[in-house]
Amino acid sequence: MLRELKDGTGLSLAQLADATTFSKSSWQRYLNGGSLPPRSAVVELCRLAGEPADHPLALLDIARTDRTSRAPHDTEPPVGRPPVPPVQQLTGTPEEAPPPPLSPVPAAASSGTAPITTAATHPTPPPHHRFTLLTTLASLLTLVLGALVLFHLPPPHREQAQPPPAHASSTTGPLCRHRSCQDKDPLTTRCGAEPQTLAEHETATGAWIEIRYSPACGASWARMWGAALNDRVEVRAGGPNGPVHSARVTNRTEADTYVHTLMSVVEPRTSLRACFTPAEGGAKECFGAVAGVEAAGPAP
Repeated sequence: MLRELKDGTGLSLAQLADATTFSKSSWQRYLNGGSLPPRSAVVELCRLAGEPADHPLALLDIARTDRTSRAPHDTEPPVGRPPVPPVQQLTGTPEEAPPPPLSPVPAAASSGTAPITTAATHPTPPPHHRFTLLTTLASLLTLVLGALVLFHLPPPHREQAQPPPAHASSTTGPLCRHRSCQDKDPLTTRCGAEPQTLAEHETATGAWIEIRYSPACGASWARMWGAALNDRVEVRAGGPNGPVHSARVTNRTEADTYVHTLMSVVEPRTSLRACFTPAEGGAKECFGAVAGVEAAGPAP
């Protein structure tokens, strides 16, 4: 339907971006089915094509309802890692190898004389020679043992391992905590590195809003994507008198990516409330969350 309307305008993607509040990449994503367009995009396309927007908007609502009501098991499973190849089994170890065959005893000389026996070849030494040999072996054994003892002794001045510097963790962790995070940006302070998503909500225009929370920083904020120019999001912490932060889509780069608010310092179990205000003048949409309690799934 969207592609037929686009063809009816006779405009290229670049011309369509110039004539609307949405960028060329956004229109390409909508026309290829990469994401559902906001209602405002459908209205602008119908206006350029000279067609009523009632039927395309009805089809958009049906597609959005079908996507949000889809059960989790209907989604495709993530692609798994390739299986690890099995470890190759060895057929034997050096210890299991058979011993080498004994060398054959040399045959007797052709002259017919009897083979020389071991006793004849190595006569038993006299008693005093045997004592001298034992003394020499004992001395050698003493030297070997002494060398082994010296080799295994620890060095006399071994330095103890130094503990890591106290500031080492700050190079990768958040740059602020609790009160120092008030009114700070979650990205520049690294609080947005591993946040919790407390709640998320898809608006009637197709924009998405999330309430985020960092336990390490003790702070919360909101972010929005898929929005149109001048769409606005705000988040309030701790009831009607709590601090409020807001963000607005001011250019097409932000419309193609996302915008986020500054942070409010919150304690666990603090109530949070985010609201979306569309630029086209539709109804304001709000939803809530509790700090430290992650959402079980997308909000209706």
